[in-house]
Amino acid sequence: MSDYLVRALGFGGSVRAFAVRTTDTVGEAQRRHDTWPTASAALGRTMTAAAMMGAMQKGDDLLTIKVQGDGDIRGIIVDANAKGEVRGYAVNPHVHFDLNAQGKLDVRRAVGTTGSLSVVKDTGLRDYFTGQVELISGELGEDFAYYFTKSEQTPSAVGLGVLVNPDDSILAAGGFIVQVMPGVDDETITQIEQALSNIEPVSKMIEKGYTPEQILEAVLGKDNVEFLDTKPVAFACNCSKERFSNALIGVGEVELQAMIDEDHGAEAQCHFCMEKYQYSEEELAGMIEEIRVQKASR
Repeated sequence: MSDYLVRALGFGGSVRAFAVRTTDTVGEAQRRHDTWPTASAALGRTMTAAAMMGAMQKGDDLLTIKVQGDGDIRGIIVDANAKGEVRGYAVNPHVHFDLNAQGKLDVRRAVGTTGSLSVVKDTGLRDYFTGQVELISGELGEDFAYYFTKSEQTPSAVGLGVLVNPDDSILAAGGFIVQVMPGVDDETITQIEQALSNIEPVSKMIEKGYTPEQILEAVLGKDNVEFLDTKPVAFACNCSKERFSNALIGVGEVELQAMIDEDHGAEAQCHFCMEKYQYSEEELAGMIEEIRVQKASR
């Protein structure tokens, strides 16, 4: 099964819901960044949430999630869009601890419990939407639920999970978001709460082969969910040599000349995907000439 996301309504439209399988997506991030198991779980949970939040956007909208806590991972940054493309990295990817008291990867210890979760949405307008809340758990599922409730005034239940193989590769990853709309009745809320208290961890459901549709059926009840559409999800980065060239031009003539004189070239690396781009002395000299032409034309 490839990674994909499903969008749905529940209980006659009084609930909206998302579920996603991200095993391959998180696996790609793990391979690119060589994340250790606990870091993989923290990064994977954030990327899973980002994939679903990206599906809440439209067109070319982008969002960036930053988790900054006092744990050893030191921070997580993830980008997502409405097309199902996700990329992300942990500031310190080499974090792993013994399992916690529940026998699970100790994400809380890796992330920390003091810090913030922020979401920046770029809708193509002049102003960006920014929402930020303090971390209340460090487990991330509860933190995203708190973000939706406090920053977007949308009461939500968020389930996020990642299982890691003994060789550090990703065994299973996925999640769900269930949001109640204004006017939802108490009976519906009670039914959802009871289901949430009884279901298996979402990572276990993914491991067993549950589809995103089946995850939402477990949460909402098979007769209470209406599926709207699906969307493929994948790790994708929009970096390129041209983009980094523009960034290098921005450092100015003096810095570019120093790269030529001292290093005889330059190398740039993308934080998100770890791709490296090489620039020869001739290419750097061409950038200097471009800067001079721009100055002369002003």
